[in-house]
Amino acid sequence: MMSQPEPWQKAEIPGPTKALAISKPEIVVGMIKNAKRPLLIVGPVSAEREAGGEKEIDRLIRIAKNGRMPVVATSGTLIDFLKRNYEPFSWMPAVDIANRLRDADWKGVKGEGQHDLAIFAGMQYYVEWLLLSGLKHFSRGLRTVSLGRYYQPHANWSFLNLDENAWGQSLKVIENGLGRAQ
Repeated sequence: MMSQPEPWQKAEIPGPTKALAISKPEIVVGMIKNAKRPLLIVGPVSAEREAGGEKEIDRLIRIAKNGRMPVVATSGTLIDFLKRNYEPFSWMPAVDIANRLRDADWKGVKGEGQHDLAIFAGMQYYVEWLLLSGLKHFSRGLRTVSLGRYYQPHANWSFLNLDENAWGQSLKVIENGLGRAQ
C-alpha cells in the first residue's frame, strides 16, 4: 500500500483533497503540451535556490521557452529575469495573479482567454501554500502544478519532498521533454 504524501510544512492541514504526486516529470511535460493556455508563475526564491547545480530561475527560463508559455514574474523577480536577458510576459504581485486566475471573467495575460494550467515555482513554501489553497477552493477549470522542491498539497499536482539533485534532474527532464525553443 502506497503511503500518503506529506506536506513539508507539517503543522498545516490541507484537508481531504490533496495534490497528486508527480511520480515522473514526464507527466508535467504532457500537461504543458496538452494545455491550451499554460502560464508559469515564478517567485523570487528562484534566483537564490540551486536546483541540481544550477539556479532554479535558469531552468525555469528554459522550461518557459521550450514550452512556449508566458511567464509572470512576481515580487522582485523581474530584475533577475532581465539580468539573464529574458523578459517575462508580465510582472505582478503573487496575490494579484492568484486573484486574477480565480476570476472567471479575466481573459488571461495575453487577453486570449482564461488560463487552464497554472504552474508555480520559485516561491516561499508558505506563500505558495496560501495561493494554491485559494485557487483550489475558488477557481473553476484551472489545474495547478507546483514545481517546487517540496510537496504542496493544495496544488492539483506536486513533486514529493525531493533532495536538491533529484529536483534539479526532474526540472531538466521537463525542460528536455518540451523540446528546444525555436
